Amino acid sequence: MEDRHFPPPSDGQPLPEEVIQVLIEVARRSRAFSYAPYSRYRVGSALLAASGNVYSGVNVENASYGLAICSERTAYVKAVSEGERAFVAIAVVTDDGGSPCGACRQFMAEFGLHTVVILANEKGEYQLTTVGALLPSAFTPANLQTKPLRGRKPHRTAEAPSGASLARRRSKQRVE
Repeated sequence: MEDRHFPPPSDGQPLPEEVIQVLIEVARRSRAFSYAPYSRYRVGSALLAASGNVYSGVNVENASYGLAICSERTAYVKAVSEGERAFVAIAVVTDDGGSPCGACRQFMAEFGLHTVVILANEKGEYQLTTVGALLPSAFTPANLQTKPLRGRKPHRTAEAPSGASLARRRSKQRVE
């Protein structure tokens, strides 16, 4: 599947209808490459990076079900492996316009809650949402920043004994 390129979008501007339609079409066409012999639920994605590059993705199932990868994560992994880190929109196309699973929502949240998500069915009917709307109260990289606890003083712990002080304690115990 040939990847496409768009001029970088302007901040704060809504996604143009032309861009939405192209992303849906790229995602729809990519579904032909889906590997879904078990569920037969074929999913295609098209991810628009802030650079203007578009990366397609499909779901790839595995007999060991937990090893399957969804189309959204496939598109993100392709983009990240090419150096992309900022994303504008992702189109996800299924027969019925299904929504990304919880793992994909969390995976997408890693790269931004404002990314537009276009959920489309095979006929091209779609709805727009965002990663943040799909995953309220998301756990993001910001959660890993050290922050003081509100309203509580930090808990003080006794310092761990050094190797020398442990050795003194042990030898003292043997003598007694």
